[in-house]
Amino acid sequence: MKKAQFHLALPCEDIQDTIDFYTYKLGARLGRNTDTWADIDLYGNQITFTKAGDFNFDFKNYRLGEQILPSFHFGVIIDVEVWGKLYSRLFSMDLEVTTETTFFENKVGEHLSFFVKDPNGYMVEFKSFKNPNEIFTV
Repeated sequence: MKKAQFHLALPCEDIQDTIDFYTYKLGARLGRNTDTWADIDLYGNQITFTKAGDFNFDFKNYRLGEQILPSFHFGVIIDVEVWGKLYSRLFSMDLEVTTETTFFENKVGEHLSFFVKDPNGYMVEFKSFKNPNEIFTV
């Protein structure tokens, strides 16, 4: 299957806080934007944030093995070198970053993962697979 970029549109509370988080802290590139919406280039994928005010989701977490994970999250799969540098940089900042975790250890789909909370309360996951060929392996 040909690789494709994703587009995701999400509500946000403050456009400038969101732009600052994604560009200055995560190192993403700002795309087209106005005072009510912004396109963010996150590793070649487009996230459009639109100012929408307060929002709420009822089921905030789920269990995967021994881990409690945020139900509503999105993320990017990156190579282990980029993953390590980003984790170290973000962990040293005053951000809500989860401790790195290995999921499916010694099984198909083994990957490192961490989450960071953006200014809207979204959890952004960064994954690095031990074997990138297993990303979609059942």
